[in-house]
Amino acid sequence: MHRLGAPALLLVALLFAGLHLPLPARADTTTVYKCSSPQGQVIYQGTPCTRNQQQQTMQLENGEPVSSPLPASPGSTTSIAAKAPAPPALPSTPPSLMYRCINAVNGNSYFSSNGNPQPYYAPLAVTGIIPTPLGQTYAPPGRGAPTAATIASHYVLVHDSCQAMTAEDTCSELRNEYDENERKLSRAFKSDQPPLLQRESDLIAQLNHC
Repeated sequence: MHRLGAPALLLVALLFAGLHLPLPARADTTTVYKCSSPQGQVIYQGTPCTRNQQQQTMQLENGEPVSSPLPASPGSTTSIAAKAPAPPALPSTPPSLMYRCINAVNGNSYFSSNGNPQPYYAPLAVTGIIPTPLGQTYAPPGRGAPTAATIASHYVLVHDSCQAMTAEDTCSELRNEYDENERKLSRAFKSDQPPLLQRESDLIAQLNHC
């Protein structure tokens, strides 16, 4: 067995000690110490390890984020660096223009894509223009019950009035129509479903612009 001389032993001792000495940190870096205990526990810290811990060092440039080496807990959800969900894309075009119309005969409102509906004839007595009973309106004085000729002569041309709706009102009305159509579709027989399914498809296409 060969014995090492004193100079060789000194050199080996210096090399062994150098493995456990931290490298000099540059001015623009930060030294991080990785300390391993005899039980296998690993700790990262900014100060040198204790004597009973195995030590390793690494240099991080200043300004770089230091991520935690510990694994995420089982109850953790998403990473902190996860991006926030992107906002929903706005529709490229507004919905088709709709109109709120008033029936000239009964005063009821309805919605239509046509803002200029065709005029039509309505009995004069039901328009409210002459607030008198039907018998007095259609029957000539002293001639009893009205005839077809007298009834026909008391018709008047009427026209529903319409006003354009805003995009917000249009979308609100389309959603109401869709809900009503879905209610009818859920109660309709299979033979009655095709027109409701077609209306559902049309409403979805319009709602895509809302």
